[in-house]
Amino acid sequence: MDVLDLARTQFAVTGSLHFLFVVLTLGLAPLVAIMHTRHAVTGRPAHERATRFWGQIYVTNYALGIFTGLVMEFQFGLSWSGLSEYAGDVFGAPLAIETLGAFFLESTFLGLWIFGWHRLPRWLHLACIWLVTLTAYASAFWIMVANSFLQNPAGAVERNGRLALTDFGALLTNPTLTMALPHVIGAGLWAGGFTVMGASAYQLFRRTSEREFFTSSLRAGVLAAFAGSLITVGFGYAQFGVVSAFQPDKFAQPLAGPGLGIMIGIGQLLQLLIMFVLMPVLYWLPRWRWAQPILMFLTPMPFVAAISGWLVRENGRQPWLINGRLTVADAMSPGLTSGMVTASLIGFAGVLGLLAIVDYLLIARTVRRGPATVALGADAPVDPAERAPALSL
Repeated sequence: MDVLDLARTQFAVTGSLHFLFVVLTLGLAPLVAIMHTRHAVTGRPAHERATRFWGQIYVTNYALGIFTGLVMEFQFGLSWSGLSEYAGDVFGAPLAIETLGAFFLESTFLGLWIFGWHRLPRWLHLACIWLVTLTAYASAFWIMVANSFLQNPAGAVERNGRLALTDFGALLTNPTLTMALPHVIGAGLWAGGFTVMGASAYQLFRRTSEREFFTSSLRAGVLAAFAGSLITVGFGYAQFGVVSAFQPDKFAQPLAGPGLGIMIGIGQLLQLLIMFVLMPVLYWLPRWRWAQPILMFLTPMPFVAAISGWLVRENGRQPWLINGRLTVADAMSPGLTSGMVTASLIGFAGVLGLLAIVDYLLIARTVRRGPATVALGADAPVDPAERAPALSL
């Protein structure tokens, strides 16, 4: 491959690996928040255990996902300085807002939630996880604002060889954004629901002693996957009209067609399965041991569909990086050689691939051990030095 194809491959690999973390974060956050709400309202220990167990999986995925996001940031300066020079004043604005506004707030509230167990007032602690969820969605919003600008450069004009932002409102109401953002959020719910469902099926198949816990979790996963499938498929089809208006040749690209076929095939199959098989038998499903391996097998499918959809969205506008304004070739950093890009590709893919493996292993270990050994929210041992001295008589 030439240097351009290597640079494109590098971004595709690292972007896809990062998106695996993102889509699970977007899916698990509201589920954990709902579980915590049920605990705050009812005070039932079962809801607290569910919040802590699935919350620990969420925190694990979030922490490792941060590192993959940092690798993504490096690439703009390393391989795509032409993009920054030509459109940095526009493209960089939503990315800066996402980092300074949404991401930092999300991390702050998550820290308060993690360390606030048994320390913060009940309703304040609950507010923290809902703020984590809202800021996670705000982060997704700003990222999609930046990406939608690449698809359709609304609100900007060219001045002196650079793009300048002239209408911030047009940037936020970009037609390629309004349908894509709910589609991504739905895909997150889909992935989160299937993760909860598959992990619960694994424990039930092992004849766990926590049968009641994972029976409830499996049903919650199916319900989340059902909601996610309606949103994902509905807004997915709604995007076709918008895409055809701004990028009529998007699905004619060599790689876009087979990516699109995989996404639609998996999406339709899973939606039909959820609507007409899993939902009608939701009450009895946890009792059917023969169905549990099938649910485990289906767990990765939403992630495969999500990556396929992302590749269609990104590859379909080729050869443009900013549709109609800046080609991929012109956006690439000058002076790059095949050896340089190959080395960075191997390094980035290796680091992100390792993080993905570590994430899977840590989540799998948490699932295998069950809720009894979860560290999140556990009562901290009292320091002997802090104990009140005994009164001598």
